[in-house]
Amino acid sequence: MTGTIWVHQARPRPTWYELEGDRQAELRSEWVHLDKQATANGAIWLGSYSIRGQSDYSTLELWRFRTPDEAFNFWTKRIMAGYSTWFAFSNQLGVSTPLPAESNEP
Repeated sequence: MTGTIWVHQARPRPTWYELEGDRQAELRSEWVHLDKQATANGAIWLGSYSIRGQSDYSTLELWRFRTPDEAFNFWTKRIMAGYSTWFAFSNQLGVSTPLPAESNEP
């Protein structure tokens, strides 16, 4: 069962656009490798979306993980691979609830 959803919003930092194309491709390849490792370990990639409208970010990724720890470990690997140097981001974790209208909040 996949009880955790990870919502990741991002936008490139200005320095990203200053990188040579080869370096951008190298970084993207490393991040894709991490994505493939995550799916091989049971994560489910639900898609990437372009954000339009009133948002501080330009892209949205949705993932499912079995546990919050798996999502955290995935994100830690991305950070170690330099992702946060080149992209501003916001992450949210959601844990499944018994009914759609219920919340785990106090």
